[in-house]
Amino acid sequence: MLQHMLALIIKEFLALLKDKRSRFVLIGPPIIQLVVFGYAATFDLNRVPFAVYDEDNTEQSHLLAERFSGSGTFELVGKISRDADIRPLIDNKQALMVLHIGPRFSDDLAAGESASLQVIVDGRNSNTALLALNYVRTILLDFSADWAQQQQRPPPPARLVMRAWYNSNLVSQWFIVPGIVGLLTLVVSLLVTALSVAREREEGTFDQLLVTPLRPFEILIGKSVPGLIIGLLESTVIILVAVFWFEVPLQGKIGALYLGLFLFLLANIGIGLMISSLSVTQQQGLLGAFLFLVPAVILSGFATPIANMPEAVQQLTLINPMRYFLIIVRGVFLEGADIKLLAAQYWPMAVIALFSLWSAAWLFRRRMY
Repeated sequence: MLQHMLALIIKEFLALLKDKRSRFVLIGPPIIQLVVFGYAATFDLNRVPFAVYDEDNTEQSHLLAERFSGSGTFELVGKISRDADIRPLIDNKQALMVLHIGPRFSDDLAAGESASLQVIVDGRNSNTALLALNYVRTILLDFSADWAQQQQRPPPPARLVMRAWYNSNLVSQWFIVPGIVGLLTLVVSLLVTALSVAREREEGTFDQLLVTPLRPFEILIGKSVPGLIIGLLESTVIILVAVFWFEVPLQGKIGALYLGLFLFLLANIGIGLMISSLSVTQQQGLLGAFLFLVPAVILSGFATPIANMPEAVQQLTLINPMRYFLIIVRGVFLEGADIKLLAAQYWPMAVIALFSLWSAAWLFRRRMY
């Protein structure tokens, strides 16, 4: 039996490597998505175009404007002299923000009163606007503290000092790149297995497979092992890229990461085989895989926190294996979490894997007869 299963596993590897579409699935999406998400998907703002509307036009107002333009985050794109110039800059996206310094700014500072200052931000992208306002707040706090020290005035009664655990510089790549491990593992393992049985039916070799001495469950094992091995190899490459190219710290134990990876792959393979057992052609298998893939990514917490989703949607995420794996991979990378700490994430994936593999076997037998 083992010899027959090994022959089937070798056959699956050869079929994957000889088929152009299958080779593209294995090589194309991982490379493209790794580059796109690794570099393009970021929550950091490295360039905020802004304009200055300075009605005060004094040394203090110039110093404040220079604080922004010299910060490395803000880029001065122009100076305006009237209110009517603000709207065109924002509407045409020439500036994300307009710094409006009132005519009594320096006088109010000298008198120890609240200085007139307005920040107008393009709110069409609320996340970007909030990030820009946080940068503005930081610059203004530093400006106020330095001015109070120079004028020998008492500093503000309280100063907020923030410290971020696990990601002290709040580098968004440290959050996104570990998530790419889960995303690309899901894509590759799901597509490879979703096309396996459908490919046999489309090429007319499904009936030949049925006359072999292998039982249906053994055939499914032979179909699963290549996806598991390919998933482990590609995930290992992505983890190495995350650590040595993107320089994301791997704080935890590698065993805790690979235990979660193994269970995650089993769950994905079971779901992929379910889709493949229901598909007659590879096109149907590909469509079924993407019908599962998109909701799985959205409901995983990859980009948006699950806690911010409606209660009914949060309950729906409990059947999504990627939800649990993202907690594991980010916990191992950034928090140094171990197997004991992540136990609550392992067993749901194990349950999903058992159920999906059993369902795939049941569907395979039913479709076969």
